Amino acid sequence: MKGGVRTMLKDIITKDTIRLNVDAKDWEDAVRIGGTLLVNVHAAEERYVDAMIETVKDIGPYIVILEGIAMPHARPEKGALKMGMSLVTLKNPIEFGNEENDPVKLVISFCAVDSKTHLKALSQLMVLLEDEDNIESILHSDSVDDVIRIINSFSK
Repeated sequence: MKGGVRTMLKDIITKDTIRLNVDAKDWEDAVRIGGTLLVNVHAAEERYVDAMIETVKDIGPYIVILEGIAMPHARPEKGALKMGMSLVTLKNPIEFGNEENDPVKLVISFCAVDSKTHLKALSQLMVLLEDEDNIESILHSDSVDDVIRIINSFSK
């Protein structure tokens, strides 16, 4: 991944890192579910998931970046093994404590090993999230394949 390789969104959000209509009991549970998907694909160590939760507790719910969308992450040295991203839609919206953008319906957890390799995928994700129709399609989808199709259309 180092040395200028630009990772595409479709390479890191895969069938293995998507869960739809998840029943999370609170924001910590939602972050843990997304983080566990990163652990399952060997993108992060278990301690990275704890670090994502601790970061929110320490700094606050700044991870709720847009209305209804949270992007939990932690510092690379907290257990990131490689670039990774998971996408979780929530069955019931959850309050993260961000007055401006709560409640959260979509949790996109990510980890990166440095400050550069994730930028291409992150910029593709931001373009995808700029269009409310894409967000609504993802939120109302019962099919991982449909979500993959949306992601692939932004991975060029």
